Amino acid sequence: MTKLQAAANHFGQDVSAAIEAEPDGVIALAPDLAALWELAAPLLHVRNNDAHTLYAFGLASALLDAHPEADAAVVLPAIMLHDIGWSQVPPSEVLQAIAPGGGRPDLVLLHEKEGARLAAEILRKCGYDDTKIPAILEIIDGHDSRRDALSIEDSIVKDADKTWRLSPHGIDTVMDWFGLDRGQALRLCSQRVHGYLFTDEAKAMARALSALESVTEWPQRQRLLTAGGDSNGDDSSTPI
Repeated sequence: MTKLQAAANHFGQDVSAAIEAEPDGVIALAPDLAALWELAAPLLHVRNNDAHTLYAFGLASALLDAHPEADAAVVLPAIMLHDIGWSQVPPSEVLQAIAPGGGRPDLVLLHEKEGARLAAEILRKCGYDDTKIPAILEIIDGHDSRRDALSIEDSIVKDADKTWRLSPHGIDTVMDWFGLDRGQALRLCSQRVHGYLFTDEAKAMARALSALESVTEWPQRQRLLTAGGDSNGDDSSTPI
């Protein structure tokens, strides 16, 4: 589980006054996209797609910073809505579509087609810019099955979607999808991400995430975990 509150204050003093309210790199969800989320969220409960979508949205936002030529008004709604079509696939069949050593391409195509259909309804219900909707739907309808990218916007959506797999949340999720240990999930996600990305920035992100997860598997790191946690700079940690 993601830690939201500190377990201790080893420094012993309050440093919150020195923290900026809006430092560079910290993002927020704009009201128009929050409205899209409210309509999309009920369609994203299958296989943890709701949390996946939010994290992929964050990655897409970072990639947009590196590509000012890309249209954020296309990328961000597309990544927000890209997986709502899984709601139209029987839950018992969803993981068959992406299982290692197998796969159901027909289900992948179904979730793309249904996703585009549902996205059109949501975007129009929210009064989204009609001139942007065709490009958004084109990205959704093919975001997994289409090998090539249609545009820089499509590249960013595809890259954010795939790079999520190597995030801590992505590894956690894939472990439980297929009953894998962390190292197995890391290797599976790595083989499905590296070599399939379009932007240099996403390639760098993916390499960094893989490297961090690799360290978790090292015996040196495992010994720290087994010994009772990380060193906190005091005598509370178990020596190794």
